[in-house]
Amino acid sequence: MINFDKALGVHPQMLTFRAQRAGVLAANLANADTPNYKARDLDFSAVLDATKGRSMLQRTRSAHFEQGSHGLKGELLYRTPMQASLDQNTVEVDLERAKFMENAMRYQASMRFLDGKFSGLRAALRGE
Repeated sequence: MINFDKALGVHPQMLTFRAQRAGVLAANLANADTPNYKARDLDFSAVLDATKGRSMLQRTRSAHFEQGSHGLKGELLYRTPMQASLDQNTVEVDLERAKFMENAMRYQASMRFLDGKFSGLRAALRGE
């Protein structure tokens, strides 16, 4: 029997996190001209810490972890601006664009990694 959690690692959860973060960053960009809007971002280090702790846990009974409980969510934090704005908006468009592009590239990297994993699993199942 194939253990997909072991075979795929943390990458499916990272895709979920990256998709959530893309939504947060897009909301920041959409509200760049909204007075008093506070830019937000997800804390990746909290997600990383959760995945480290998760790998040390052992399942001793089937009821301990339900299927579908593997989603990882980062803590939604407010961003501190580098430069103050007169209308109290903390969105810095250039910074948000850079973070959005970095997040998109990391999402793509995880997708490519998972594609390689699935190709390997398909080859193993076919006996290649």
